[in-house]
Amino acid sequence: MMNGVEKPVADEDKFAPKTGSSVVSAFDAFPKSKPQYVMRTSGGGKWTVAMSIISLLLIWGELSRWWRGTESHNFAVEKGVSHELQINLDVVVKMHCSDVHVNVQDASGDRIVAAKRLQRDPTTWSQWVDAQGMHKLGRDSQGRVITNAGWKNLGYDEEGFGEEHVHDIVRASKKRAKWAKTPRFKGRADSCRIYGNLDLNKVQGDFHITARGHGYMEVGEHLDHTNFNFSHIISELSYGPFYPSLVNPLDRTVNLATTNFHKFQYYLSVVPTVYSVGSKSIFTNQYAVTEQSKEVNDHYIPGIFVKYDIEPILLAVHESRDGFLSFMIKIINIVSGVLVAGHWGFTLTDWLTDVTGKRRRHSSGGVGVIGTGKNFGEQE
Repeated sequence: MMNGVEKPVADEDKFAPKTGSSVVSAFDAFPKSKPQYVMRTSGGGKWTVAMSIISLLLIWGELSRWWRGTESHNFAVEKGVSHELQINLDVVVKMHCSDVHVNVQDASGDRIVAAKRLQRDPTTWSQWVDAQGMHKLGRDSQGRVITNAGWKNLGYDEEGFGEEHVHDIVRASKKRAKWAKTPRFKGRADSCRIYGNLDLNKVQGDFHITARGHGYMEVGEHLDHTNFNFSHIISELSYGPFYPSLVNPLDRTVNLATTNFHKFQYYLSVVPTVYSVGSKSIFTNQYAVTEQSKEVNDHYIPGIFVKYDIEPILLAVHESRDGFLSFMIKIINIVSGVLVAGHWGFTLTDWLTDVTGKRRRHSSGGVGVIGTGKNFGEQE
């Protein structure tokens, strides 16, 4: 006893973790404290909530990246030799079908009367373009232009070619590609929908849409100039196998002619492309385009002219994805890093709070023996 007060004796066993009979517990590197000796604070709770939110955000970002996979782009000289190239075309021209001619001329000198291989359906311009001159038909889940009665209430995806995930492109290629039907209309037709596939020589060339009797000498064929109107809508223009879910640069293009003699020119640079995911791959083509349109006089031939050139390179786009074990290791690393950073953050803030609290108490004169704020022996 000291001054009549018994010296307290701490029972250290109360602070020790419970010991089991297992021999393995002797090797425990993570000793535990009893719950009654653990103090919970509001500051620690705030840091725990913050760490949980940050962990979830980082895990979600890593999951999204893992799901998208990693794309690699490689350029090489095209080794395979092919002699044919398929063109997929879906164009609406604001002229009667009988007044429109479609022809293809390639570098080999072959001329193909494409109109005989393409489908031509009468239609009305208002079914395809709204009052602002924008393409208003949507697309279905397979990427085809929606032409049924319910298209007015449907929107379409603005995603551009090359922005889709490779695995989505490969998956979409398994679907059977078919052209959508031309929508029905009432009244008189004022436009022509030209669509279908063309198998051409895989060489530089151009195809053009002109008026009857213009561009090529045809006996007895001549269209009055007042009937010229080469305003057009391009719903599909692609090269290679027809994958309507892929959106190409000229898809959903609307161009209006300001005069009867108007010439639209498109210069395309076609690049053969291979998309591959694992052991699955598809072959198609991408292209870059430069557009030029102008009014011309009667010494020029008005119309729509598309000049294409095949590049001698091959673009290989491969998508790879980490294994599930690697993904889980990254998730564990993320959570561990957040926990360590959160622990250090909590420790520093707790230390700063303690230091500022001591300085505040010191500046106020300190705390008395019995917590009254008065020095020992000081009288009231």
